[in-house]
Amino acid sequence: MYELDNTNETLLPAQHNSHLPRLCDYVLVAEKVEDMEDQIFKKQDAFISELKRKNFKVTRIEHAEKVFFGICAPEEMFAKYKYLLKVSDACNWSGEQKCESSVSFCTRIRIVHFVLNNTFIGSGEGLKELLCQGAFESIFCLHEKQEQKKLRKKWASWLSVLKLFKQPVTDVKDYFGEKVALYYLWLGCYTRMLVPAAVIGIVVFLYGLAFFNTSPLIHEVCESNTIMCPRCDIRCKVWNLSDTCTYAKVSQLFDNEGTVVFSMFMAIWATLFLEVWKRHRALYVSKWKVFDWCEEEEELILEIVNNPQCKPKAFRHSYLRSIVVLLLVTLVLLVIIGLTHALVICRVLTAILLSQKEFEFLRDHATTIAMLSGAVLHYITIQVMTRVNKFVAFKLCEFGGINGYPGNYVRILGEWRLEECHPSGCLTDLFIQMAVILVLKQTINNIFEFTVPWLKLCFRRTKAKTIRRKCGNCYRKACREEGSNIYPCDLCNLRNWLENYDLSDVNAFTLFNEFLEMVLQFSFTTIFVAAFPLAPLLALINNIFEIRLDAIKMVSLERRLVPKKTNDIGVWTRILEAVGVMAVIANGLVIGISSDFIPRLVYRYHYGPCAVSNSTNLDCMTGYINNTLATAFMSNEGVRRDFKELITDNGYNITQCSYKDYRSDEDQSLTSQFWLILALRFAFVVLFEHVVVMCKFIAAWFIPDSPIRVKNARLDDKQRRLKKELE
Repeated sequence: MYELDNTNETLLPAQHNSHLPRLCDYVLVAEKVEDMEDQIFKKQDAFISELKRKNFKVTRIEHAEKVFFGICAPEEMFAKYKYLLKVSDACNWSGEQKCESSVSFCTRIRIVHFVLNNTFIGSGEGLKELLCQGAFESIFCLHEKQEQKKLRKKWASWLSVLKLFKQPVTDVKDYFGEKVALYYLWLGCYTRMLVPAAVIGIVVFLYGLAFFNTSPLIHEVCESNTIMCPRCDIRCKVWNLSDTCTYAKVSQLFDNEGTVVFSMFMAIWATLFLEVWKRHRALYVSKWKVFDWCEEEEELILEIVNNPQCKPKAFRHSYLRSIVVLLLVTLVLLVIIGLTHALVICRVLTAILLSQKEFEFLRDHATTIAMLSGAVLHYITIQVMTRVNKFVAFKLCEFGGINGYPGNYVRILGEWRLEECHPSGCLTDLFIQMAVILVLKQTINNIFEFTVPWLKLCFRRTKAKTIRRKCGNCYRKACREEGSNIYPCDLCNLRNWLENYDLSDVNAFTLFNEFLEMVLQFSFTTIFVAAFPLAPLLALINNIFEIRLDAIKMVSLERRLVPKKTNDIGVWTRILEAVGVMAVIANGLVIGISSDFIPRLVYRYHYGPCAVSNSTNLDCMTGYINNTLATAFMSNEGVRRDFKELITDNGYNITQCSYKDYRSDEDQSLTSQFWLILALRFAFVVLFEHVVVMCKFIAAWFIPDSPIRVKNARLDDKQRRLKKELE
């Protein structure tokens, strides 16, 4: 018995083994059970006995109300793994030296993790079931102090932010496995590729800024005396078009000709990024000797190591399962579409509520507040859908002019008018929503991702500090002496286990959530870039810090992830390719339908001063704003029903007001200009998508997936091995 200062801390050297290796492979933690006849204790004991039957060494240490089991696998298990790997097809590109080398601690963890999760007691229950039943509280592998310290210095520190894109991915692979290393390799490649996108986005923004003060469209809006129809039915007054001067200026910054070019660039950029990533991946997986690695064969080797009498898992395909998956995906899409409609209705109701007498001081800004609240609700919806379903949350962009006109508005349940785009254009609304969502998502997520595990660690490490001071000479002599043959005592083991136990737990979704966060960012950056050219810049700034935040979290604040072997990022590649296709469609629709690019183009060459006379000194866009407005007269019965009476801020009654649409002043019918613009909108969408898709295919064909040096290196290696077989 070890005497500790805290009376609640006891250390029982039951099954004491003073020659425990310096690092055990795994640690199991359970609640201490006093009753030996308890079913939980019996299952716990049966699992430990099953491990001993497989020649595992188990050290049991009690501390406070917990029981720690140090699990150490037999060396013959790893020798068997090395031999099977050498004679299998999986070793074709693993390199003979790699196959014959000693098994790293990273590989040991992966093998032991598989064996533990495939060990079953007499009742047929495995570790997963025992964890659910409470026989064991948790299970984790240990951080290696020296390697952990090295990674902190080279990678997982705030000073490393200054290194920008430099990452020791090979060291990360040796410690966390290929799967984690490929995530950071992909994130680094994505971040570097954001640099040109961010630069061009800034250029597009500056292009809009350059014509900020000279644009005739801004002057027409800001100097206008046009009386506009109320934006709602309840207690809303008419307003002057010049009130939207600020919105018109904001719209000019991104809704311009440069946006079209930038959208095409970003759609092609998505393909270029994927092609560059494939080459980058090929270079590193060949360097790591896992180019031809096969998951099925690796799993088969581990099955044989665990149980030589095992049978291979046969491949199966179920059409029923495929149908069920298809139906579930359809259901998820319907739920997301339903949530999108719910958000629209929520925004409409918010605008109506803020127009009531009780909120008179907010009435003039009701639409803006409703739009911002909708953006915040949209952000919350994305977060909820991500955590509840563990699935990609989709953002649907609304568009169209289906709101109707004075005297014939489209209403929800015949009562409430649908929300309308801002007079400066629908793209302004999308721009504001994108800015709010990106800033909230990236800032809040990063704060919570880092501070929550840090606060948990600080709280847990305020407890049981005595055990960390008791190691004393034993720890200094045995734990810290390089090359020492003296193994740590149980007290030192407990100290190390407690340090790892205090860290935040990790699971199968830990890396999944990191990938999901970045893929969602990639989706926003490419799909809606037409509405927000600065999105790549915000993504770049976020990712520079995201890499280091995730690194610090994984190395210092979380338990060690189980190293996984792989040679690709898996299904995420197909998701990114799908996002690239969606980016083409969405950007084409945003520019063709939501923006004013096509109406301005039609006016410039068909209705404006330049189309009427070539000798005019007027700007080609002079008169465009008035051209987009229609007039509603109070003498019309439908208009009187909608507005009852129109009163200005000065108290004067007016007999007419304007609204944005292409309609005849006499009978409110759609004009020929509306149909021409509509036809050109859809023609632009088709042309845009075909041109960009063709460019994407050319880029994908032009850039090979694997660098030539990788192909030549693999060919030389195969030739060398074949020649050696003839000797």
